[in-house]
Amino acid sequence: MKLSLSVRVAEKFSNKREIDIALPDLAHIAKTAGYEALCMRASMAGTHSSPGHISDAKRIAGQNQLAISMVTGDFAIPENGLEGPHCLRHITPHLDLSEALGCDLMRVCIKNQSDIPFAQRAADEAAERNMRLAHQSHTQSLFETVEGSLETLAKINRSNFGLIYEPANLALCGEPYGTETLKVFAPYLFNVYLQNHVPDPNGNLAMTTWVKGVVNSTLRPLDEPGGINFQQVFDGLDAIHYTGYVTLHHAFGDAMLPNEAAKRSADFLKSFTNP
Repeated sequence: MKLSLSVRVAEKFSNKREIDIALPDLAHIAKTAGYEALCMRASMAGTHSSPGHISDAKRIAGQNQLAISMVTGDFAIPENGLEGPHCLRHITPHLDLSEALGCDLMRVCIKNQSDIPFAQRAADEAAERNMRLAHQSHTQSLFETVEGSLETLAKINRSNFGLIYEPANLALCGEPYGTETLKVFAPYLFNVYLQNHVPDPNGNLAMTTWVKGVVNSTLRPLDEPGGINFQQVFDGLDAIHYTGYVTLHHAFGDAMLPNEAAKRSADFLKSFTNP
């Protein structure tokens, strides 16, 4: 398994369109902390960016010996609203962006059954360029539950359309996320996102789900006990012989300094990947 740092950690906690850390600084933090890649998002480089800006982003990553593990090409995808699936109607700019960044995997968004034919066509276009699409385990989507994820993937039925396993979102929806879940996800698993965001009756973050309604939750430091059972997560990843990227996708807010948070989280994850 290889460690990747999502540029989500550089975005403002409550606004995914604005950043608190510039890309050169984030890339340096990632390299120093021991990550091997950046997971690129539109806040740093997106379909709206100029060719020069995209080229600079790739250069900055390369200067820090960082690959690009995945690309999220516009703001609507992570915001997960009604505009999220628009990327499927116009996938070419996302493919162009990913290709320019030297990455073959991009994240997309699906909200309704009516999005599935567009997902199929987008996957077909991506396949022509040897590229892959993936959807995150995410609240308020067809990928909220294990069963729903498998049903949607079966309907799309494209070998280059897969899943970003994210145990926190599954936990928020009351779903199991351990070894048995990873075994059924294994044929579709393209990426792993990790954050320590869990249901908590006394939590101060209200998360809306389709299957459980509004769920109170707490965002904890990645290595703080009482949240996601990461031993269970990595036991499952080992059981399916996963060798891809494990991406830190945790928004720290003002909890700790970015360089400290990135290093502390990397050390924690390495305790599972390099025991």
